[in-house]
Amino acid sequence: MEETNYVIECRNLTHYYGKKLVYENLNIAVPEGRIMGLLGKNGAGKSTTINILNGFLEPRSGQCLIYGEDTQNLSPETKRRIGYLIEGHIQYSFMNVHQIEKFYSGFYKNWKADAYWNLINRLKILPKQKISTMSCGQRAQVALGLILAQDPDLLILDDFSLGLDPGYRRLFIDYMREYCKAKGKTVFLTSHIIQDMGRLIDDVLIMDYNRVLVQGPVKDFTDKFKGFTFDLERDDIIFSDSLAVNVEHINNHYEFYTYGDETEVKKLLETQGLPYSNFTQLDMTLEDAFIGLTGKY
Repeated sequence: MEETNYVIECRNLTHYYGKKLVYENLNIAVPEGRIMGLLGKNGAGKSTTINILNGFLEPRSGQCLIYGEDTQNLSPETKRRIGYLIEGHIQYSFMNVHQIEKFYSGFYKNWKADAYWNLINRLKILPKQKISTMSCGQRAQVALGLILAQDPDLLILDDFSLGLDPGYRRLFIDYMREYCKAKGKTVFLTSHIIQDMGRLIDDVLIMDYNRVLVQGPVKDFTDKFKGFTFDLERDDIIFSDSLAVNVEHINNHYEFYTYGDETEVKKLLETQGLPYSNFTQLDMTLEDAFIGLTGKY
């Protein structure tokens, strides 16, 4: 069996903000050439993880490695292999799109101007447009174009689609996947807009407060995790069986999320003496599965 090469390995990460536990003994492994999406509600630890990866934060305990080196002490050679997009941050906003590309190109001997201009042209951003006059979404994409032009082996992107409208997000996501797969890039990213992620990522890491709920190929998760709806005669049923990963209801209409199948769910209802009607299996997207797993609130 061929050995898997992991670009990112986080081992038993534990971190606190003051006395508040963010997570404990978190383990992450990102294989080379894969696109992994980190999903979680606000406060689940997404930005903390990104900041540990880029060396801005030191975990309370545990270790995070990129290309086998501790993220707190990366060599210049390894740093050159990594491109970071931190919430669309971009400097030198007094420059225009053309000027900033020329400025950045002087710092990178392997600069790929085509990667920058291909993205800029697809998003219909004009070369003479000043960064300071752009929307938040446009600024983020200029920043990403500058990162792609550096030709890094690993891209770490925090809220990469921030501020983009649906059409631009779709265009950008399709471009991103095509580019990274063609070039063999490894990507670790977060986004609050989960419906985009299903088109882009290979693997998913879903974090809840203090723990990891899912880590692995996104197709495995969406194939195995299921949702069912049904009506009961009562509106006060609490399911304590391990088959029920999450159950929500409005009055007597229930949503039942599980790794089980239809037969198992119906058997559970019958065993508990709960007559049901309107039993339906949901057709779920990645966003639906995420909400079903973590809850609506």
